[in-house]
Amino acid sequence: MCGIIGYIGNRDAYSILMKGLQRLEYRGYDSAGIALINPNNELYVYKAKGKVSDLEQYVKDKDVSGTLGIAHTRWATHGEPNDVNAHPHYSQSENLALIHNGIIENYAILKAELMKHDYKFVSSTDTEVLVQFIEYLKTIHNTDLVTAVQMALSQVVGAYAIAILEKGNPDRIIAARKSSPLVVGIGNDEYFLASDATPIVEYTNQVIYLDDNEIAVIRRHEGVKIVSISNVEKSPQIQRLSLQLSELEKGGYPHFMLKEIFEQPATLRTCMSGRINLEANNVALSGIIDNKEKFLKARRIIISACGTSWHAGQVAMYLIEELCRIPVTVEYSSEFRYRKSILYKDDIVIVISQSGETADTLAAAQMAKQQGAFLYGICNVVGSSIPRLTDAGSYTHVGPEIGVASTKAFSAQITVLILMALNIAREKATISEERFLTLVKALNDIPNKMKKTLQLNDYIKDFAKIFTYARNFIYMGRGYNFPVALEGALKLKEISYIHAEGYPAAEMKHGPIALIDNEMPVVVIATNKGTYEKIASNIQEIKARKGKVIAIVTEGDQMVKSISDYCIEIPETEECLVPLVASIPLQLLAYHIAVIKGHNVDQPRNLAKSVTVE
Repeated sequence: MCGIIGYIGNRDAYSILMKGLQRLEYRGYDSAGIALINPNNELYVYKAKGKVSDLEQYVKDKDVSGTLGIAHTRWATHGEPNDVNAHPHYSQSENLALIHNGIIENYAILKAELMKHDYKFVSSTDTEVLVQFIEYLKTIHNTDLVTAVQMALSQVVGAYAIAILEKGNPDRIIAARKSSPLVVGIGNDEYFLASDATPIVEYTNQVIYLDDNEIAVIRRHEGVKIVSISNVEKSPQIQRLSLQLSELEKGGYPHFMLKEIFEQPATLRTCMSGRINLEANNVALSGIIDNKEKFLKARRIIISACGTSWHAGQVAMYLIEELCRIPVTVEYSSEFRYRKSILYKDDIVIVISQSGETADTLAAAQMAKQQGAFLYGICNVVGSSIPRLTDAGSYTHVGPEIGVASTKAFSAQITVLILMALNIAREKATISEERFLTLVKALNDIPNKMKKTLQLNDYIKDFAKIFTYARNFIYMGRGYNFPVALEGALKLKEISYIHAEGYPAAEMKHGPIALIDNEMPVVVIATNKGTYEKIASNIQEIKARKGKVIAIVTEGDQMVKSISDYCIEIPETEECLVPLVASIPLQLLAYHIAVIKGHNVDQPRNLAKSVTVE
């Protein structure tokens, strides 16, 4: 959450920073701000509530000259979104300006102490406390800024990624991180700083990923020096970005979300590339192969994730237990990290995160590692914190996902988990060779079935108009399709702001059926596998109470189609692979309802893409 961008070099900093903020706006869009040191060595801070475009309007008549600056787009934690609480924040003397992602948990104690020393505060943020604290330590110890930053960060509690400028020092940016991502870009005698690689990829493909408790001192013409909070110098490890600039554009689509929905056939091909070999009748994940004995001897598998990734984990629970015969539990990371969890040496903990920076999932992973469990990560962003922490893992390789509501990352996570289950099941001999080959071939054909399902877009767009009136939705599924129902409900509430809940269909009679009337739309995933007849009976119960049924069915279905108000037919596939196809019409339904209601589907209110705070 929140986006940081910084620049020092020979170019105009303002234009680079503003373009960077636009690329980072998916990380937060409550307010935005910029700090620049002009050619006269004066430090200016400009900020505005709202989008980056509001900041651009605000600075139209301001001095934005200079070749060094930092900027920030905010997702509010401490203090409501307004001009005053926006970043950057000045120190009391206005000699320092700081931007910050994360939460300083002991800010209230620090603030109370600073107020005893006559420090005044204009905002409600923990960030202003941090910059004031740094200045206080610099003053009372009569030390340089780097040392003051080290002293301050050794005393704060919480998560942070910060960048700081100092008036009168036009040749330096100081940055630091703990539990919140920061990347330094290395150009031709110029340097960039960002929360992730998206705003700097057009300028350089050489980057340094900062680790926790590291401080980067970036000096003009001198390069990057990395030191720890305890002042131990580190050797920077420069890595090469594989990200392409074209991946950050809408490509003719009205929204990133729709683009990313339609990208799924291609991104799943990329995700499976090199992992499925049909000629050799083989599935190979290097993370599984290299740790085969761990999986063969696993007592149980615990999956830890949040939001959409948790739903992918739920699909995996059904899959791994069926194919591999290993007990699986799926935990919300936010609960798992604080429970008195019992972990064994032969447990495997799988953590799933699109960004690789999800705060609760990262903390859960750290807790599991401390207790000795084998840690396997599934994420999308190369070089992020989770793959650097885990013992092994798999990337999903779907490219950047800009839309806040996850779509292609969800399908890719499920795909990796399917590949994992197939790999383990074959090694454990818990699957017949015939069944294994059937599933491999069916999985390889999923992108074609996704393409066919995407052809329903116009049909779904047309009947979506009918449901913009709704204030509540219920989503139902059974077996593999229960997590799909949960994910469909999440997509709808994320971007349309319509309340929606997902249920196992058989649970309807245990309470939720009381809500059914002629104004309650019920989305039912009712494909022709598993408990098809039972879910058809659940639909009859809804229709008997005048509920409006939107059914996702297998092509050629007659029974459920005859009792549904609206029917979306998807290609037939293996039961365990249905979530990959059935999720697409639910994504499209949520998208079109939200667009018709006039909402910004790429930047839904109160949400941000990378959840790096608790």
